[in-house]
Amino acid sequence: MAMSAASLLDTFRVLSSFDPPRGALRGAPWEAYVDWAIVQGLAPLAAYNLEYRLGAGNAPEWARDKLLSIYQGSVNDNVMKLVNFKRIVGALEGRKLVLMGPASFADTLYPHVGFRPVPELQMLMKRLDVEGFAGFLANHEFVPEPDTENSGATKVVSDGRTVILLYSDVLGPRRREQAAGILERAKPMRVYGPSLFRPDLEDAVLLTAMEHARQGYAVPWVSFIDLRELVTGAKWMGGVYSRPLDVPALLSRAAEWRLERALYTSLSIVTRLFPETAPAATAALPPLRRATRELLDRTVVGPVCTPGQTSALKGMERVRRLLTGQ
Repeated sequence: MAMSAASLLDTFRVLSSFDPPRGALRGAPWEAYVDWAIVQGLAPLAAYNLEYRLGAGNAPEWARDKLLSIYQGSVNDNVMKLVNFKRIVGALEGRKLVLMGPASFADTLYPHVGFRPVPELQMLMKRLDVEGFAGFLANHEFVPEPDTENSGATKVVSDGRTVILLYSDVLGPRRREQAAGILERAKPMRVYGPSLFRPDLEDAVLLTAMEHARQGYAVPWVSFIDLRELVTGAKWMGGVYSRPLDVPALLSRAAEWRLERALYTSLSIVTRLFPETAPAATAALPPLRRATRELLDRTVVGPVCTPGQTSALKGMERVRRLLTGQ
């Protein structure tokens, strides 16, 4: 029996794998995939897989060239941002600054730092440290900018090349005690000096789910790869996130942070996109009412898992409030 052509979802799964199967991209929809993958932050990893793991995977030359140029740009951009950041903060002492999100994941979840685009740096700190750290960055040409993305950051600064979002009440003003717990549990990032830390594994999962919910799940699909690796213990890396989830701790914090619905939704999306994650992800699902699960599956999980969708979900503001406990 003849094999069917690869769908857009099949192509995504193959090219987002850290161990892609050979011969699975016959008839792949390159016209639909390439531009969509670039927007979704998937191009660097896809380009590497095509060129170095799949023998180009029968992709047309134009698709390879376009993806490869994004890969090379991502490597250069990440190195520029992160090396410059290390130069600035490496000697800073006496602070506890937590690097969150893409910059924290690029070197702990991905086999190459260039695979995970880092559009900006996200940092969590005590509220009293925000102005002091912003002042420190001002000595390195970082100036305040408006929070045009409505990220919830306490302050946003930029030197014209790198945007840094400074967070204090990352969980909202009513959950400062829980936010303080993130700082207390954070793990050292010695490569960036004595003052830099990254979130503990369970906190990283919840912060990722919270970001998904706050953005109405209109997030780059590379973020679902982040969550895939967090949930499955970053087995390719042997680093701080390379361990099984502490499910009781995760569910307890999800309840305290009122993020159980967001956690359910993000884990359910990852399970649908990457069926191999089902054992770990399903074990970490919060115990929601059946009606709530069905609502989230129908209004969020299903639509989000359709690749190629470029617009936010209809009525997402109402669902966003539901997901974030507002």
